[in-house]
Amino acid sequence: MSDMVVGIDLGTTNSEIAAFLNGNVEVLGPEADRMLPSCVGLSPAGALLVGREARHQQLLFPNLTIRSIKRKMGSTETVNLGDKEFTPQEISSLILRQLVEWAERHLHQPITKAVITVPAYFSDAQRNATREAGELAGLEVARILNEPTAASLAYGFGDAAHHSALVYDLGGGTFDVSIVSVEGDVTEVLASHGNNQLGGDDFDDLLLGRLEREFQTQYGIDLQNGYPVARTRLRWAAEEAKKKLSFEPYVRVREEALVTEKGKPLHLDVELSRAEYEEMVRPLIESTLDSVSKALSDAHKSPSDIDTILLVGGSTRTPLIYRRLHELTGLEPRQDIHPDLCVALGAGVLASRLAGHGVERVLVDVSPFSFGPSYLGERGGFPYPHCYHPIIYRNTPLPVTRTESYATAYPQQTSVQIEIYQGEDDDALKNLLVGDFRVEGLRPTREPNEVLCRMSLDVDGILHVTAIEKETGKSKHISIDRALREKSPSEIAAARERLKALYSSHAEESVEIDENEFSLEDADGVDEEAVSEPEDTAAASLPHALEMVKEAHDLIEHSQRLLGTLHPEDQEEAIELHERIHGAIRSNDAGALKKTSAELRELLFFVEGH
Repeated sequence: MSDMVVGIDLGTTNSEIAAFLNGNVEVLGPEADRMLPSCVGLSPAGALLVGREARHQQLLFPNLTIRSIKRKMGSTETVNLGDKEFTPQEISSLILRQLVEWAERHLHQPITKAVITVPAYFSDAQRNATREAGELAGLEVARILNEPTAASLAYGFGDAAHHSALVYDLGGGTFDVSIVSVEGDVTEVLASHGNNQLGGDDFDDLLLGRLEREFQTQYGIDLQNGYPVARTRLRWAAEEAKKKLSFEPYVRVREEALVTEKGKPLHLDVELSRAEYEEMVRPLIESTLDSVSKALSDAHKSPSDIDTILLVGGSTRTPLIYRRLHELTGLEPRQDIHPDLCVALGAGVLASRLAGHGVERVLVDVSPFSFGPSYLGERGGFPYPHCYHPIIYRNTPLPVTRTESYATAYPQQTSVQIEIYQGEDDDALKNLLVGDFRVEGLRPTREPNEVLCRMSLDVDGILHVTAIEKETGKSKHISIDRALREKSPSEIAAARERLKALYSSHAEESVEIDENEFSLEDADGVDEEAVSEPEDTAAASLPHALEMVKEAHDLIEHSQRLLGTLHPEDQEEAIELHERIHGAIRSNDAGALKKTSAELRELLFFVEGH
């Protein structure tokens, strides 16, 4: 049997270990997330704590806990645990030893060889310190591997083709961007740029400052002066808030009895929005984009020369990073490998090859499609009721949960129709409707009411969608089975037959509806927060009945543009007519559709004429 070689990502915030198992590279570990917090501590009794236990005790004994030691690697600085002094290499070796013990318990064999990753811009001193940490942990360090190279291996760029990739790696404590050229087994880092003092920890610091200021505003207490335990609790809360805001538009931070003054417990309860958070971190993110531009320049590359962008590190989940990289390069960053585990998996690929196993890339479950609701938005400068952008993007690792915020369309609206699509086009009508449901009983409000749409997709292909009224928590949900299965020819044929039946009463001739040109019956688009209509419509080829529905769409859109200028009584009448048109289309009542459309035209003619 060949010697086992493992791959290790020795990270600032978390560390992971991967090995060849059951024909594939897997990240190993007893925790559900398979990540070891890069924390080392001593209990008050003097017992060594590594990982989650050390992180937990930091709340009570911050002076007995060391974190983010990676930032000190290669320096002569030492750190203290109680009355004991350690070098950064010694602290890192304790983390490595714990990872090795995880792997040995899982693989039932001793581990003596490892590939350990480092940022591409690490100096010789930092690389040597990393190698020394491995040796102190009892490991033969078979290779020190650049993290962007590890990422490229995880994504399968070890084939015979040539690839040019931009690897954007934002971890807990360090940032680097590398331009990588990969051909066969040869991976070359053409240029790197970064900041070894920038990472998710700095995002946490900004949120921590926001929470501290809120507490001081409420109680007049500056937590930076003599409240180490309270500050540690808030730092934890800030970190958790950061993670949630990557997937949720809002997060509520509640910390009870944060401080006790004169026998009275003082609590903190504050809501943070993703928009507020992204404005806080925007300057830091913009500084990383400066590094991207410099790395491209140093590599003598333009964005058009890059095949793909690979996202590495947990902090890359921040949606603003995805958007800004897309705006800067025109490329859609890849997210199909777990960003926290990507480097460890890539190290595991190289380690497995060194051990004699033929591994090309890691295997992951991803969503092959994007999913999201239709909504009332703006296209071409005009309101459009069938706008679409995904909440879950294709190639997202499974399972996944994401939430986005939407608004109702008009004052006093008490119900919304949620229609969920599968596809990539920003026009919902050109995507595939996979399910819909209605939420009744919303609070009537003078201003738009905020409704959250939460989508969860599991590895079995079941899509769970929940609509939540933000202020009250009122919700309704639907489960869509087999959401990942492509539409079958029989289902397409059934849809065609249903459409033919829908419009048969008005078809003046036999109609052949192409399978790529069918439109379903929901046509309101004004009284719904998330109105949607499936599939492509081509007006020039529609029969008379389909043309009627399209005219109703256009009429409602025209009415909607005028809605804000109408007298309240005319506004109420217009909204009622919108609802009646919607009902006529749903009930296939052509006569009612014709009558209500005429009434709406008459109302608008009267209003516009005066």
